[in-house]
Amino acid sequence: MSKNKLKAALFDLDGVVFDTEPQYTVFWGSQCRLYHPEHPGLEHEIKGQTLTQIYDQWFGGPLEKERDVITGRLNEFEQQMHYDYIDGFETLIADLHAHGVKTAVVTSSNMPKMESVYRHQPDFKTLFDAILTSEDFEYSKPDPDCYLKAAQRFGAQPDECVVFEDSFNGLRSGRAARMMVVGLTTTNSREAVAQLSDIQTADYRDISFATLESLLESHNQND
Repeated sequence: MSKNKLKAALFDLDGVVFDTEPQYTVFWGSQCRLYHPEHPGLEHEIKGQTLTQIYDQWFGGPLEKERDVITGRLNEFEQQMHYDYIDGFETLIADLHAHGVKTAVVTSSNMPKMESVYRHQPDFKTLFDAILTSEDFEYSKPDPDCYLKAAQRFGAQPDECVVFEDSFNGLRSGRAARMMVVGLTTTNSREAVAQLSDIQTADYRDISFATLESLLESHNQND
């Protein structure tokens, strides 16, 4: 077995664990039309950005006073969202655990959002060895800080980890951490995701521990 055997699988949350991105598009579409009618389609441009990044770029100046209102609407919206797993996800997690691979959620979501997740999916915490949220990181994606901290949590080196991401900032974060990156095509096109990931997939039905370890070995040999 390769010395770089897979030790940790690190998952973003929205669009990676849960099929939630279409719901967020609906929410941000309503807010963007309200505050930025001059910029049609803005909700698609901000996909994968943190709330802080969205506010800094699009809700400064006169709109800064609207941030608390929008945050309140978002928190209310997230409490009513559906949190359905991406196809094949639970099977993959079970396979990884059976082979001794540690699993973590590495998300820019905050604790209020996670409390909504826990209410809708009571068994969610049992699927992961660690859950890291925005409160655990000094720097947001695309900085590699979050994934490097997750690897440290498990005593794993970057070449022993695989990252699962869908957003451009998340994909860049995994790349910057020098980890193998699996790009989910749940949010952006396969062609766009391919530029920032080692393999691309719409779901987990064709991915297993054996698949990932083989890909990781090839990735590390070519790195």
